[in-house]
Amino acid sequence: MNTSSLQNSIRVLFIGDVVGRPGRVVIRETLDGLVDRHRIDLVVANGENAAGGFGITPETAEELLEAGVHILTTGNHIWDKKEALQLLEEDPRILRPANYPPGAPGKGFATVRTPAGIPVTVVNLSGRVFMDSIDCPFRKIDEILSRLGPEDGCILVDFHAEATSEKRAMAAYLDGRVQALVGTHTHVQTADERILPGGTAYITDVGMTGNEKASVIGIDPAAARKRFLTQMPVRFNLAKGSPDLNAVLLELDPVSRKGLSILRVSKALDRSISP
Repeated sequence: MNTSSLQNSIRVLFIGDVVGRPGRVVIRETLDGLVDRHRIDLVVANGENAAGGFGITPETAEELLEAGVHILTTGNHIWDKKEALQLLEEDPRILRPANYPPGAPGKGFATVRTPAGIPVTVVNLSGRVFMDSIDCPFRKIDEILSRLGPEDGCILVDFHAEATSEKRAMAAYLDGRVQALVGTHTHVQTADERILPGGTAYITDVGMTGNEKASVIGIDPAAARKRFLTQMPVRFNLAKGSPDLNAVLLELDPVSRKGLSILRVSKALDRSISP
């Protein structure tokens, strides 16, 4: 499943939810090496937690883009920082879930080209189970796909959702219609990466990029414990520790329009980074 089969395939690195400064630092210091080692053509990252763990700002977005990320997807935390409203309107490289109702700033998909000129369309969707009740992601992706053609290239979908059942249902719905579907949001990487019967590369959740090992999905464990034990409001501060980059390497064939392989990729930074 992780073996290259065509010379004209393209390689996309999708990086799981970037959480705060530790996530940004590990990307800045390890991404160039990963791109060279794996001959990566395009880098996509979910950046909805890039600013202090909640939301994204122009400064944190620019740090990730300068580090080599080509497209930033987001999710339900996109509105946590008011600066994101203008950012979404001004920078086409930053997406928000496409199934927010009409009137929401920004856009939910974008087409970019690899250095060889091959188009790739990235679509951002949000789930609704245990999350905000926004427009239907299934009907929204139908609408988007009806507007895309061969000239828009391979299609990669970031489905930012809580429930594994909703992600699996979307995978069955889109198998053979898109080349890759990756799940984000839970910050816990799953081990179910596969090529689906119709040729779509799939994983339920890519995981997080930040201080994973010494935290509760990026949060200081003491704060998380207090919240669960008391059920009282608690300020969630990010944990300090050595960050990890969690991602998947996707190989897509622009000719057959199928996913060829999906491989989990992790890279650790061997020093502690403060939030």
